[in-house]
Amino acid sequence: MIVGVGIDVVDIARFVATLHRAPALRDKLFTPAERVMPETSLAARFAAKEALAKALGAPPGMHWHDAAVPRTAGAQPVLEVRGTVAARAAELGVTRFHLSISHDAGIASAVVVAERD
Repeated sequence: MIVGVGIDVVDIARFVATLHRAPALRDKLFTPAERVMPETSLAARFAAKEALAKALGAPPGMHWHDAAVPRTAGAQPVLEVRGTVAARAAELGVTRFHLSISHDAGIASAVVVAERD
């Protein structure tokens, strides 16, 4: 059963400009493993985290570092959740997430489906 669906799009150039203008934002939004990724990948991961928040009803108090999209070369992307995000997912009975991310033509996008058994 689908609990929630979230979608987000990010203008990559605007996102990168923001990261350069406010370097502390990289630390606030991304885990240490994510921070070293190319900026286009960071834009897609930001879209994924925003889509995840929307799929969970965008409650206040969720922490950016409690969701991560690790590198999965040659495999479907996955979401790793812990802490505040895992707690919200448990509250809703979410047992799995489905994630699709893409970046093309200057736009990064992500869709998240939260599902329970």
